[in-house]
Amino acid sequence: MALEFDSIRVRAEQLGLFETIVLHGQLSGAGPLTVALEASIRAHQAQQPGIERSNIGGWHSKTDMLEWGGPAAAKLAEMTVRAARRLSHFEGRDPATVEWDLRMWANVSPPGALNMSHAHPGVLWAAVYYVAAEEGEGGELYLEDPRFPLPQMTLPGFRVLGLDGQPQPVEHRIAPRTGDLILFPAWIRHGVRPYGGTGERISIAMNLTAR
Repeated sequence: MALEFDSIRVRAEQLGLFETIVLHGQLSGAGPLTVALEASIRAHQAQQPGIERSNIGGWHSKTDMLEWGGPAAAKLAEMTVRAARRLSHFEGRDPATVEWDLRMWANVSPPGALNMSHAHPGVLWAAVYYVAAEEGEGGELYLEDPRFPLPQMTLPGFRVLGLDGQPQPVEHRIAPRTGDLILFPAWIRHGVRPYGGTGERISIAMNLTAR
């Protein structure tokens, strides 16, 4: 007896699960704040040799900028914590009882400088504020899709089709502007493409956790 299978059809709903939230905003009216931050960074850079972390080239301060960055650094930290609080939920806890801790450091990147791909273990959110960024000169911040490393080990050209029917990219790039604030989960691997401007790009990075 021959079996007929040609009439079988799949009826299914396509779901987009486990969304990853990234905040990308522009601080309005932040001119005086940005000027004060740059002045603090330049003064500290003149006194300290800097350290090496993910940066290739450029100057990277220690993570103690809240101690030497003055009122402008404290204000930036306050605004960043406020943004992280709005995007966070703590099961069984009153949000008002959650205390936030923030570490902050500065980066000064000359032409050719970059940051290797890395993540920030042990914290909840990572953030970056751009004190000076020439538009259209490279140095994009890139965020890697954390779901893709394993399937790419099997077949490097593999891509999942998204709800829009298009292959999902393995990374997302953000071309920064002066005054941009970007906040993202700290477990996302990220880095910075080589900067190609003629001046120096100045940014402030932050790690946020709660207790």
